[in-house]
Amino acid sequence: MERQIKLIWDFRGPQALSIAKHHEIHLKDFIKAEKLIERDITGFQEISELHAIAYWVVPESEIKKFRDVLKPNRATLYES
Repeated sequence: MERQIKLIWDFRGPQALSIAKHHEIHLKDFIKAEKLIERDITGFQEISELHAIAYWVVPESEIKKFRDVLKPNRATLYES
């Protein structure tokens, strides 16, 4: 089974959580527009009061393609 990678977008400041939630909407829109329904693991998470993330999980083999288009801040190995 291919490893799954979590692409992460970091948001900081008092509005970080609401921005992360909104960014997830854009990720879902991208998935739908590109017909990538089988890759629909997205989400957001509050790290602290001033830091939140939005994320999308993609197969390791497709990381470069999505990284270059969507420009995440970082990535990590996804473990469900």
